[in-house]
Amino acid sequence: MRLEKLQDYLKQKGWKYSYAEADGCGSVDWEYRGLTYHVWEFPEDGAESNVKNVGRMEDYTGSYEADILNIIKEWG
Repeated sequence: MRLEKLQDYLKQKGWKYSYAEADGCGSVDWEYRGLTYHVWEFPEDGAESNVKNVGRMEDYTGSYEADILNIIKEWG
């Protein structure tokens, strides 16, 4: 299983989400306040997500899961 910290946080908040994995990369989709969010990993040690701006996907590298979690935690 991938993106475990993200999944744990979503569970803790009680937010429904879906998880999929393909070729060793994880993908998580969830809804918050009527908007749909997505994180998917890519093989080159990074991920793409729309958590910063729901209308636009952005690339995250390095400690991408921690970076994405920090943005989500700011939502309250």
